[in-house]
Amino acid sequence: MPASIYALAVGSMLIGLTVLVHVLGLISITKAATALGKRFRLSGQSHRVGVMVGIVISLFAVATLEIWIWAFCYLMLGVGPDFDSTLYLSTITYSTVGYGDIVPTHSWRLLAALEGVTGFLMIGWSTAYLVTAGTKFGPFRSGEHF
Repeated sequence: MPASIYALAVGSMLIGLTVLVHVLGLISITKAATALGKRFRLSGQSHRVGVMVGIVISLFAVATLEIWIWAFCYLMLGVGPDFDSTLYLSTITYSTVGYGDIVPTHSWRLLAALEGVTGFLMIGWSTAYLVTAGTKFGPFRSGEHF
């Protein structure tokens, strides 16, 4: 099987797993924010800000898990020499920074490109979620702040 087809197959599985983690993460964050909202009635500004801080930290945790999944896969495939290198590669690829100081071998470039597109979409999705959460749970009100 050509390397590009193998990379596409592995990438497709990783994309599916990443989306699953993201969906489950957002569901969990929403449930936790809703529970906090009910418990504290979100009456004060400080409670609303606290919930938003928790949501942002939780979104970082979800992204971190997704990055670690890709990094572990890179390590298992021999894309990098050690976990630190594959974690760095995954982080700069997922975040679309892409310094280029660590690059995958020729046969795994497509896999890294797929991670970059996936990370771009997941970050965009998280941003949309954060805007919605800011109006639902946080201190922002539509018409009042924007």
